[in-house]
Amino acid sequence: MNHLYDIIRRPLITEKTTIQKEENNQLSFEVDRRANRIEIAKAIEKIFSVRVQKVRTIQVKGKVKRRGRITGKRRDWKKAMVTLMPNERIEFFEGA
Repeated sequence: MNHLYDIIRRPLITEKTTIQKEENNQLSFEVDRRANRIEIAKAIEKIFSVRVQKVRTIQVKGKVKRRGRITGKRRDWKKAMVTLMPNERIEFFEGA
């Protein structure tokens, strides 16, 4: 992984992730499938200037979708749940 923004693709903002942010100080991101936990933690720390306590990852399988007779599949992707240290915040998520 050469660039930090190649590792962290986008934040995931849903009802569930908003509750996790408020209760557990956890944030969720879509990350590169080849990235490991250490690379993800370093990228989050450098991009957002926060300290990371823990990173959990999961491989999400793409859903099979149909349009009439044609069957397709969404791509597989990797999700990272990042727990920040106490009293750490990312301002990007405060308005969401």
